[in-house]
Amino acid sequence: MSLTRHDADTLIAAAGRAADDAGVTVSVTVLDAGGHLLAFRRDDRAVLISGETSTRKAYTALQLNAPTAELVDLVKPDGPFHSLPTALDRPLLFIGGGAPVHRDGRLVGAVGIGGGAPEQDHSFAVAAIAALG
Repeated sequence: MSLTRHDADTLIAAAGRAADDAGVTVSVTVLDAGGHLLAFRRDDRAVLISGETSTRKAYTALQLNAPTAELVDLVKPDGPFHSLPTALDRPLLFIGGGAPVHRDGRLVGAVGIGGGAPEQDHSFAVAAIAALG
């Protein structure tokens, strides 16, 4: 089963609420399992680059099927994925805030948050996924 437009709306709204509660302005990107954009929202006052970072975080989480917060150490100079960000011509970003979305044990998409500190963005992504139930 894939993510629906309703699911994407739920993820956007829940991430927005979590960010609002923390007083942080963010951009939120939702991708389907194929990496296609399902939904996007940028707060009026969010920095413009947050739109790009939210999308890249979602894409990275989707491609590696892991939260980006768990991948940060893997791309450090001594990490096993050290060359991955430059080896591929893909929009990967290894900063906390991206998370894969699973349904019935299957990867169905990803959500990415940009605009806050990496730990905040990660927590907003986790809150968004929790809202799917």
